[in-house]
Amino acid sequence: MADFTLSKDADGVGVITWDVPNKSMNVLSMEGITELEACFDAALADDDIKGIVITSAKADFAGGMDLNIIAKMKEAAGDNPAQGLMDGLMNMHAILRKIERAGMDPKTNKGGKPVAAALPGTALGIGLELPLATHRIFAADNPKAKIGLPEIKVGIFPGMGGTTRVSRLVGAMAAAPILLEGRMLDPKKAKMSQLVHEVVPADELLATAKAWVLSAKDADILKPWDAKGWKMPGGAPYHPAGFMTFVGASAMVNGNTKGVYPAAKALLSAVYEGAMVPFDTALKIEARWFTNVLMNPSSSAMIRSLFINKEALEKGANRPAVDDQKVSRVGVLGAGMMGAGIAYVAANAGIEVVLIDQAQDAADRGKSYAEGILDKGIARKKVTPEKKAEVLSRITATTDLDALKGCDLIVEAVFEDIGVKAEMTKKVEAIVGPDCVFASNTSTLPITELAKASVRPEQFIGIHFFSPVDKMLLVEIIKGQQTGDVAVAKALDFVRQIRKTPIVVNDARFFYANRCIIPYINEGIRLAAEGVDLPLIENGAKLLGFPLGPLQLVDETSIDLGVKIAKATKAAMGDAYPDEAVDEIVFWMADQNRLGKKNGAGFYTYDEAGKRGLLWDGFNAEFPVADVQPDLDEVQHRLMMAQVLEAVRALEDGVLTDIREGDVGAILGWGFAPWSGGPFSWLDIIGAAKAVEICDNLTATHGPRFETPSLLRDMADRGETFYGRFGTGIDTAAA
Repeated sequence: MADFTLSKDADGVGVITWDVPNKSMNVLSMEGITELEACFDAALADDDIKGIVITSAKADFAGGMDLNIIAKMKEAAGDNPAQGLMDGLMNMHAILRKIERAGMDPKTNKGGKPVAAALPGTALGIGLELPLATHRIFAADNPKAKIGLPEIKVGIFPGMGGTTRVSRLVGAMAAAPILLEGRMLDPKKAKMSQLVHEVVPADELLATAKAWVLSAKDADILKPWDAKGWKMPGGAPYHPAGFMTFVGASAMVNGNTKGVYPAAKALLSAVYEGAMVPFDTALKIEARWFTNVLMNPSSSAMIRSLFINKEALEKGANRPAVDDQKVSRVGVLGAGMMGAGIAYVAANAGIEVVLIDQAQDAADRGKSYAEGILDKGIARKKVTPEKKAEVLSRITATTDLDALKGCDLIVEAVFEDIGVKAEMTKKVEAIVGPDCVFASNTSTLPITELAKASVRPEQFIGIHFFSPVDKMLLVEIIKGQQTGDVAVAKALDFVRQIRKTPIVVNDARFFYANRCIIPYINEGIRLAAEGVDLPLIENGAKLLGFPLGPLQLVDETSIDLGVKIAKATKAAMGDAYPDEAVDEIVFWMADQNRLGKKNGAGFYTYDEAGKRGLLWDGFNAEFPVADVQPDLDEVQHRLMMAQVLEAVRALEDGVLTDIREGDVGAILGWGFAPWSGGPFSWLDIIGAAKAVEICDNLTATHGPRFETPSLLRDMADRGETFYGRFGTGIDTAAA
């Protein structure tokens, strides 16, 4: 079966229907491109067809392009992948331009056939770039539909005409949130943003589009940029108003991206340069910049981690082969911030929730947390009162453990104390059925140790949520030594139900995410203890693309939590404990009652409303700034390698078994330089040999914490990359 088919009705309207076989959502493939052109050529050549409507047989129009097309274009070009990409892009531009011109005379701009797009639902990426090449876009009044160009979020930009058409349609200023932020809008907001022309009832969509193409005149199908005398909305770059727009846009892009995201800069360059030339030349400029981005290893890494690998993990790439383990009723132990957040996301996903706490008022406060989130949704018109009532009705807040009967999953989120957790495990397992899986939300305590309190250790697992639960996308699933496949599958299926991204790791202190986050924070604090200027530390991190510097991050997570972790880790490690220098700072800050954002005083200052201000100048009164400061590269190497080496060691130790999970988990869990694709992708970008060189230099200056892991040195000697060796989840060198 074909992806695109052409039919003709009795009134002379040709309908090109997009319906990719065996897919719930249309995506554009190489074959699909050829079929689309063939259908359009046939419609254009048929004298009985007066107008054309492009639509979808599915509930949505399209979710974008099959990103594997990019790889195929590169492969087809052999030794010149850039030329292959450029040729492929220009071919697609030619097809869309053919649709846009629709057979009209190039001199008179008359005689073309009207072409409309009828969007039943979501239209993203190429799913919007194709309609933008038509003459009128009709969208069904479907509030669940998303319309937009989100490519920037995965390291590329709209490269099939979307950048040029949208910027010329609305002007550079209005195009910024659509192109540079990748905003996805519902149909009515898309109309307000001029991305669609009309929003109509779903049952009238096709009929309305057909009626328009039959009544459209030559003037209705001529695009503004093809008309004589067209001027860029808001002014071209050489116009005073346009000049100021591009100056502001350039500052905004560099301020937001710190110069490390190639796609944003390339997009802005394509708009700026394209605005000064005719439309067809602008498309060529867009294609050149798009090729430039696709050839950049950063973009390839982002696409791989944030699209391909993320999707694979969400679909169960590492799920054990056992029956479906869908959760229907979950018990949440502890109604604090974490427990309340877990209860909300589960109830919002349609799961019945029993929220337990020692005191009824505490349990009720946990339920009210969900109410607060829903009220914010109502204020933003994202949630209806009916939806709020439905979600809250699924949460039973109580102190009665007997209410847990019938639960098929328990998520324990009580105080981080092995004794407290053990007591709850025993009490709850005596109540729930033998098939119920018991999960701990601990962030640091070993799962194997916690499972000792369980009579069913094969049913015991770790499900580590990140705070705030309703916003953070990652969930870390931790297997204890005796955890069985059913428990892993149950955890993965639950995470999929609540629409988050899972990674599965083996048990060890701090698991994977915290194992890497803590050294990042600690290295920032070490730098501060050495007298490195605090702004150099924080801005060095941000210039690497980290959303938070290490000092801001410790403020956010709270300094007293750092004290607790330090004490517990020292007790466990004894004389091998390596962070005495860090403890001096952290313990001193705690003694000054500077606990971070939560009490309005940490490494940063905060106003009465809790808004973060400047770095606290009192720190350097106790720990003076050194006369000689390190250069930026050294600071950045220390901050980066503190995390990356732990990721490699986690792989060496078997805590991490799939580098795809390591990269996706790092980006979603703590915001590891998304432009890099994650720690393993970053190592592949710079090369193992360069990484070893950096490590050896740091080790010589700063000690054994930067020693090169054996695996990394071995890969440097062999000239290997992580994705070349481990990219499928299997060590090919050992296979």
